Amino acid sequence: MAELVTIARPYAEAVFRLAKEQGKLGQWSDLLGQLSAIAGNAEVAACLGNPNLTTAKKADLVVSLLGGAVKCNEGDVVNFIHALADNERLGVLPEVAAFFESLKDTEEGVKEAVVYSAFPLDDAQRQKLLTELEAHFTTRLSAEIKLDPELIGGVRVVVGDQVLDASVRGKLAAMATALRT
Repeated sequence: MAELVTIARPYAEAVFRLAKEQGKLGQWSDLLGQLSAIAGNAEVAACLGNPNLTTAKKADLVVSLLGGAVKCNEGDVVNFIHALADNERLGVLPEVAAFFESLKDTEEGVKEAVVYSAFPLDDAQRQKLLTELEAHFTTRLSAEIKLDPELIGGVRVVVGDQVLDASVRGKLAAMATALRT
């Protein structure tokens, strides 16, 4: 897996620089998300791995599957896809997209957060929690919610190397530690 990231990094950095210069980070982010989905499709991946297809045909296939999504900057998008195809790198599009997103988040001051919750959260609860967490961590957050019934109640939040444990299980563990001393 690390090898794919190593291969994808220069492509992601080049697209990021281009998107930043053009002021189109959001559009390129959407486009790379679509390209990632296309490359991740099993049938498309089989075509991209077919040695009987030329690199030009593989690139044309990906461009055609994008359809009208190429509006961001058509020439740059097509050139990017052809560059990947010429170097037989269309298969790393998911990694390119992921690395681009991390560069974009860093540029925009957004950090990834993983929120472990004992129970499912509705949209209102999620938004309220995200607002409170952004105030606590003093940064914008992009949150992924994961269910963990072992928490009993509450949430456990991981942002980078910081952990905020507001779960019943965490409080019980802290109480048990305090009683032992």
